[in-house]
Amino acid sequence: MHDAVRRDVADIRLADRVFAPHYAAPMPRRIAVQASLLATGADESAVLEMLRPGEIFEVLDLAGGKAWGIAVAHTLVGYIDAAALEPAQ
Repeated sequence: MHDAVRRDVADIRLADRVFAPHYAAPMPRRIAVQASLLATGADESAVLEMLRPGEIFEVLDLAGGKAWGIAVAHTLVGYIDAAALEPAQ
């Protein structure tokens, strides 16, 4: 799994290994519609993976209509369109 670490925030589960100014607890969400997992928050960013409806995405940050976090089934960290998410049940 790629570690969910940015300059400004890191996954709380990495607190014993990574220093960050802020730690975030993952908020599990379900993919509602097929969505591209992007390498950066830019719309023209490289697509890392296509996420299918029903997959779990752990949100660590939500800003500007994009969610940053972990695509659990693919063990990849990236950005997706926040509109593609729904509450995990």
